[in-house]
Amino acid sequence: MKPLYDTWDPMYKSIFGAVRQYETCRFTIRLPKNVRPDYSPVLVLFRTGFKERFITMNSVEEEEDCVAYSAEYNARYTDVHFYYFSYTEEGTRHYIKRINIHEGGLDAGEMFQLTVYNSTYETPDFLKGGVMYQIFPDRFCNSGKPKENIPEGRILRDDWGGTPLYKPDENGHVWNNDYFGGDFEGIKSKLPYLKGLGVTCIYLNPIFEAHENHRYNTANYMKADPLLGTNEEFEELCKAAGSYGISIILDGVFSHTGADSVYFNKYGRYPDLGAYQSQESPYYNWYSFIEFPNVYEAWWGIDTLPNVFENNEDYTEYICGEEGVLRYWLDRGAAGYRLDVADELPDKFLGNLRKCVKEYDSNKVIIGEVWEDATNKESYGIKRRYLLGDQLDSVMNYPFREAIMNFIKGGKPVDFINTVMSIVEHYPKPTIDVLMNFVSTHDIERAINRLAGDDCEGKSKEWMSERYLTPEQYEHGKEMLKAAMAIQFFLPGVPSIYYGDEAGLQGYKDPFNRRCFPWGNEDTDLIEYVSELSRVRKSIPSMRDGMIFFVINEKQTHDSRLIGFARKGQKQEYIFFINRSGDTVQLGNISEILSRYENIQPFYGEFMDDTITVKPYGYTIIKANFVK
Repeated sequence: MKPLYDTWDPMYKSIFGAVRQYETCRFTIRLPKNVRPDYSPVLVLFRTGFKERFITMNSVEEEEDCVAYSAEYNARYTDVHFYYFSYTEEGTRHYIKRINIHEGGLDAGEMFQLTVYNSTYETPDFLKGGVMYQIFPDRFCNSGKPKENIPEGRILRDDWGGTPLYKPDENGHVWNNDYFGGDFEGIKSKLPYLKGLGVTCIYLNPIFEAHENHRYNTANYMKADPLLGTNEEFEELCKAAGSYGISIILDGVFSHTGADSVYFNKYGRYPDLGAYQSQESPYYNWYSFIEFPNVYEAWWGIDTLPNVFENNEDYTEYICGEEGVLRYWLDRGAAGYRLDVADELPDKFLGNLRKCVKEYDSNKVIIGEVWEDATNKESYGIKRRYLLGDQLDSVMNYPFREAIMNFIKGGKPVDFINTVMSIVEHYPKPTIDVLMNFVSTHDIERAINRLAGDDCEGKSKEWMSERYLTPEQYEHGKEMLKAAMAIQFFLPGVPSIYYGDEAGLQGYKDPFNRRCFPWGNEDTDLIEYVSELSRVRKSIPSMRDGMIFFVINEKQTHDSRLIGFARKGQKQEYIFFINRSGDTVQLGNISEILSRYENIQPFYGEFMDDTITVKPYGYTIIKANFVK
């Protein structure tokens, strides 16, 4: 019996996934022959704030056991639409809604989603098919160059690799004021290493002057932090990276500043009047004072991070104007921005930011920090428009990360498939090609600890501080990490390596996930493995923009230790099998499983006698032609 409706099947929905504005999509349902609607079924479409729209579905074909009804919708409005189907039989109204991510069920479930994005929406080419590398600047590499103009109040560490300070002072405050001295010159010296790793883009956590080591409490947007180097040295770094084919993206922190900043100046560090000091300050109207000067709106209530009014005209001009922050650093070689806490940036500001960046150069990228599905996200009661073509190019892909981690740790393959396909179905194709896919970041525990270590949820920093994997845990975690990275590198989007993951660096949550890179003590086997992943990825044309299709799907009973998916190409498709277990896994009758393909050939790994062999925590790739 055919399903009533299936969004993954072009026989039901003519365009898979999101639809470009003005494209016409055909929707088809299949009702059993014994169902006799009183009148034609209807497609019911919703947009938030608008009345529902009813589109009549006409009977188009009588099949063996069902009747197909179809309707077309011309997607004129850029928005996230929701829809279902309805028909009446003998006076009783029935519904077809979503029951298992993509299939329709009768009189149960939720509405299906249809994302319609701007007809002119395109994303930067330089990221597509590449490899990103995230660097926490203070902890990557200290060049040894003498530091000059060091601001007061900083603790300079001389024990590279030591545990970051984490204990509060007598007032219960953690100042994050210990620095290991990573700098621009250090990054520059490691460009050959990054090139060998296959890196094509570096994402730097904040580089602007700030008085905590994470630098998310900006003190001066127009000045690089002196421990990192000068603005001119940043420009030199961008030029040097460019000679290796590597771009550099900056972290933009625009929802708040530091209290200890040129703009707020709570502690009087700077000579000019800050908003905290005087209502006559040119920055006063950037902030919201409840009781001047000591009570003000702050990010998550943290008084060292006063919130700004992003839509204040002066602030917007300061960031997005002709002489503003964005253009200043683009002039010096930045390839774009990752936006911290994008949920807290209002639509109007995001629109102004995009206009500024894209008018400068349409190939500059804007990536948002969003932890959930970014197409249907609501924040502060507002339905967000991140990926409709007038705000972001991409987002940090936390849903993929969770899907990978859960699968490698024994989760059901169907859950992995559904999470990946849900994102791929909801996001515009231009976004999918530049998704930032990672297994670790500066905000979460490192992947190797998540995979092989103890659960750190609810644990104290004291508990996390000196807790390392045992040698046995490390070896097991390393193999699991290899499998996780294989999935990460071959899914749609751009793999992002968090510095040190490839070298075996461990760490639970902040600040222990921000330890120093272990130069001289790297796990060279793991580095070579990641370099191999980059080489293999680069050799496959469909890694740039090929869509995904799972060849071992949620309805099949093949070995649950394997995930198998294809990446579509114009001439050939590449099929990936990744093994999450410590056993060698064989899968026979490949030609039957891949019946939609012809000319099936080995590409990487063992394939013979119609059987693939996948090594423990390894991967095998075959290539084939799609049967027309």
